Amino acid sequence: MTLPVLDLSIIVVYLLCMVAIGIYFSRKNNSSEQFTTASGQIPGWALGLSFYATFLSAITFLGDPGKSFGSNWNPFVFSLSIPFAAWVSTKYFVPFYRNSGEVSAYTHLEKRFGAWARTYAMVCFIMTQLARMGTIFYGIALTINALTGVDMRLIIIVSGLCIIFYTVLGGMEAVIWTEVIQAILKTMGALMIVGIIIYQTGFSKVIEVGIRDDKFSLGSFNPDFSTSSVWVVLLYGFFINLTNFGIDQNYIQRYHTAKDAKEAAKSIWLCVFYFVPVSCLFFFIGTALYTFYLENPALILELKQQVSAEKSIAIDALKPSDYGDRVLPFFMKTQIPKGLLGLLMAALLSAAMSTMSSGMNSSATVFLKDIYLRYVQKDVPPAKQLKVLHIATVIMGLLGITFGISMIGVKSLLDVWWKLSGIFAGGMLGIFLLGFLSKHVENLAAKVGAIAGVVIIAWISFKDSFPEAYQSPFDSKMTVVLGTISIVLIGRLVQKLISK
Repeated sequence: MTLPVLDLSIIVVYLLCMVAIGIYFSRKNNSSEQFTTASGQIPGWALGLSFYATFLSAITFLGDPGKSFGSNWNPFVFSLSIPFAAWVSTKYFVPFYRNSGEVSAYTHLEKRFGAWARTYAMVCFIMTQLARMGTIFYGIALTINALTGVDMRLIIIVSGLCIIFYTVLGGMEAVIWTEVIQAILKTMGALMIVGIIIYQTGFSKVIEVGIRDDKFSLGSFNPDFSTSSVWVVLLYGFFINLTNFGIDQNYIQRYHTAKDAKEAAKSIWLCVFYFVPVSCLFFFIGTALYTFYLENPALILELKQQVSAEKSIAIDALKPSDYGDRVLPFFMKTQIPKGLLGLLMAALLSAAMSTMSSGMNSSATVFLKDIYLRYVQKDVPPAKQLKVLHIATVIMGLLGITFGISMIGVKSLLDVWWKLSGIFAGGMLGIFLLGFLSKHVENLAAKVGAIAGVVIIAWISFKDSFPEAYQSPFDSKMTVVLGTISIVLIGRLVQKLISK
């Protein structure tokens, strides 16, 4: 252990506070409605911070600075797409779900197309949550390992058990109020890191180097869909965020925690207001770190030697992208004063815990509503429903821990998460939009559209597995875009042919 006692004490106090919140809310967590929707009593401002905390995960905390350090600001275009998705969601999706009264985001799919649509969307959601939790677990383990030397598997297991504990105890209300605290901590942590780097490097120097080395570039504006151009990332971001706000149980469930539809819509715009500038701040951190170590190359030699040994690449051949995700943890370890490091560690832990606690709770809700009550036992007394929710939360948490351990060693957190989310989100959003936009499309046409969409998603996602002549010409981020569009268009076309 290399952390001073003061820093370790701050981290322990933070973890105990999170557990204490879970214990506090466990007193009134005595029904499935309270566990899943907090009985609809959450104010809009708190819900907005909760959404913001979910968006601002460890993937943002580590992946965004890692990307801008290793390349440029191209992924920031994802954040710029959020207001467009928020407008669509507040105008159409929030009223739709609030009026339906269904806690599960997928119940209406069965009413629209049959049990297969509900099951498919539910499976996609659970796989997305496992991919998200696994990526975040790995991110937090990567950082704490760099700071303390503790085995990454042990870090994932201990932090995961802590999250499971307070999520099971406190339900959705504990999830939201812990996320409010975590949102504040994460924002303070980002501002603190920027302040320390700027103090050592100078703001004008960061701007000068960033412009000179093209670090602020958003990417190519050419209409090229085979690489990560501005248009590819913008489309990817828009469709992914439509998935978040429109069909992701993680978000839909929290619409029902608000007092009314107006408060739910307000919370989405508050999330946008908070997240976009803070996301910009994290990309700036990566550029500032690039400048700092460019000016002080000896200070990063230790990290480069470590990565060189792990990847069997000569130090001179290493590129910034080879160790981008590890630069911020290394900077925290070597440049942050005692006491402040503990606060930053707490901020980083909060970045991981906020997203995973809501993911565990929403996944448990899906298990109860879409699996247990649908296929196992329809009439379940309230006490047993709560027990099923508790067990499902624990199982999802343990699966998330397993996924996190399996991800140890990936090159880029952001790349892995973007690919996995694109694969699972495309079909889920496509079926939802087909039913939402095309009232006349029936079951058979929807099935054909879904099958065609899955084929296209597989073709783009696993293009390297096909012979070169049959490989997809599209960037992998286009998976969710083309998968969604193909399901909607093919479903409508098939329905027209059937009608004729």
